[in-house]
Amino acid sequence: MKTINKARLLQNRRWRIRKKVVGTAVRPRLAVRFSTKHIYAQAINDDAGATLVFLSSLDPGLRQQKLKANISGAKVLGTAFAEKAKSAGITAVVFDRSGAPYHGKVKMFADAAREGGLKF
Repeated sequence: MKTINKARLLQNRRWRIRKKVVGTAVRPRLAVRFSTKHIYAQAINDDAGATLVFLSSLDPGLRQQKLKANISGAKVLGTAFAEKAKSAGITAVVFDRSGAPYHGKVKMFADAAREGGLKF
Protein backbone atom coordinates (compact mmCIF):
# COMPACT_ATOMS: atom_id res chain seq x y z
CA MET A 1 0.00 0.00 0.00
CA LYS A 2 2.82 2.39 0.78
CA THR A 3 4.37 2.07 -2.70
CA ILE A 4 0.99 2.54 -4.37
CA ASN A 5 0.45 5.73 -2.38
CA LYS A 6 3.93 7.06 -3.26
CA ALA A 7 3.34 6.35 -6.96
CA ARG A 8 -0.02 8.12 -6.80
CA LEU A 9 1.52 11.18 -5.13
CA LEU A 10 4.27 11.29 -7.79
CA GLN A 11 1.68 11.09 -10.58
CA ASN A 12 -0.32 13.90 -8.97
CA ARG A 13 2.82 16.07 -8.90
CA ARG A 14 3.46 15.30 -12.57
CA TRP A 15 -0.09 16.30 -13.53
CA ARG A 16 0.11 19.47 -11.45
CA ILE A 17 3.31 20.50 -13.22
CA ARG A 18 2.02 19.56 -16.68
CA LYS A 19 -1.04 21.79 -16.26
CA LYS A 20 1.31 24.78 -16.17
CA VAL A 21 4.23 23.70 -18.38
CA VAL A 22 3.41 23.40 -22.09
CA GLY A 23 5.96 23.15 -24.88
CA THR A 24 5.53 24.90 -28.23
CA ALA A 25 7.55 25.01 -31.42
CA VAL A 26 9.27 28.20 -30.21
CA ARG A 27 9.88 26.99 -26.64
CA PRO A 28 9.69 23.21 -26.37
CA ARG A 29 9.30 21.44 -23.05
CA LEU A 30 12.55 20.02 -21.67
CA ALA A 31 11.43 16.90 -19.79
CA VAL A 32 14.07 15.23 -17.65
CA ARG A 33 13.57 11.85 -15.98
CA PHE A 34 15.92 10.02 -13.64
CA SER A 35 15.62 6.27 -13.19
CA THR A 36 17.75 4.38 -10.70
CA LYS A 37 20.50 3.80 -13.30
CA HIS A 38 19.99 6.22 -16.19
CA ILE A 39 19.00 9.77 -17.12
CA TYR A 40 16.62 10.63 -19.96
CA ALA A 41 16.02 14.10 -21.39
CA GLN A 42 13.93 15.23 -24.32
CA ALA A 43 12.65 18.44 -25.89
CA ILE A 44 8.96 18.05 -26.74
CA ASN A 45 6.64 20.15 -28.89
CA ASP A 46 3.28 19.53 -27.22
CA ASP A 47 1.31 21.31 -29.95
CA ALA A 48 2.47 18.79 -32.57
CA GLY A 49 2.99 15.95 -30.10
CA ALA A 50 6.53 15.40 -31.35
CA THR A 51 9.89 14.88 -29.71
CA LEU A 52 12.44 17.28 -31.21
CA VAL A 53 15.61 16.21 -29.40
CA PHE A 54 16.28 13.16 -27.24
CA LEU A 55 19.37 12.23 -25.27
CA SER A 56 20.00 9.70 -22.53
CA SER A 57 22.89 8.19 -20.65
CA LEU A 58 22.39 5.13 -22.89
CA ASP A 59 23.60 7.09 -25.93
CA PRO A 60 26.68 5.36 -27.42
CA GLY A 61 28.91 8.42 -26.97
CA LEU A 62 27.88 8.90 -23.34
CA ARG A 63 27.71 5.21 -22.51
CA GLN A 64 31.50 4.95 -22.75
CA GLN A 65 31.76 7.46 -19.90
CA LYS A 66 29.61 5.15 -17.73
CA LEU A 67 27.37 7.92 -16.42
CA LYS A 68 25.23 7.23 -13.41
CA ALA A 69 21.99 8.88 -12.35
CA ASN A 70 23.72 11.17 -9.87
CA ILE A 71 24.91 14.78 -9.71
CA SER A 72 28.06 14.29 -11.79
CA GLY A 73 26.16 12.34 -14.45
CA ALA A 74 23.45 15.01 -14.54
CA LYS A 75 26.04 17.72 -15.15
CA VAL A 76 27.63 15.88 -18.08
CA LEU A 77 24.28 15.00 -19.64
CA GLY A 78 22.96 18.56 -19.17
CA THR A 79 25.83 20.11 -21.12
CA ALA A 80 25.62 17.40 -23.81
CA PHE A 81 21.87 17.95 -24.15
CA ALA A 82 22.34 21.71 -24.48
CA GLU A 83 24.85 21.19 -27.30
CA LYS A 84 22.54 18.78 -29.11
CA ALA A 85 19.55 21.10 -28.71
CA LYS A 86 21.49 24.11 -29.97
CA SER A 87 22.60 22.15 -33.04
CA ALA A 88 18.91 21.35 -33.68
CA GLY A 89 18.08 25.08 -33.49
CA ILE A 90 16.55 25.15 -30.00
CA THR A 91 17.68 28.04 -27.81
CA ALA A 92 14.83 28.47 -25.30
CA VAL A 93 12.88 25.79 -23.42
CA VAL A 94 10.49 25.39 -20.51
CA PHE A 95 11.69 22.96 -17.84
CA ASP A 96 9.64 19.94 -16.77
CA ARG A 97 11.13 18.17 -13.75
CA SER A 98 8.63 15.27 -13.95
CA GLY A 99 7.52 15.51 -10.33
CA ALA A 100 11.02 15.37 -8.85
CA PRO A 101 12.04 18.04 -6.34
CA TYR A 102 14.14 20.85 -7.81
CA HIS A 103 17.40 20.21 -5.96
CA GLY A 104 20.34 17.86 -6.24
CA LYS A 105 20.65 16.13 -9.58
CA VAL A 106 17.63 17.86 -11.15
CA LYS A 107 19.02 21.28 -10.29
CA MET A 108 22.49 20.28 -11.51
CA PHE A 109 21.04 19.14 -14.85
CA ALA A 110 19.17 22.44 -15.24
CA ASP A 111 22.23 24.52 -14.32
CA ALA A 112 24.43 22.57 -16.75
CA ALA A 113 21.88 23.04 -19.55
CA ARG A 114 21.83 26.78 -18.80
CA GLU A 115 25.63 26.93 -18.90
CA GLY A 116 25.48 25.09 -22.22
CA GLY A 117 23.42 27.89 -23.71
CA LEU A 118 19.74 27.00 -23.20
CA LYS A 119 17.48 29.70 -21.81
CA PHE A 120 14.71 28.85 -19.32
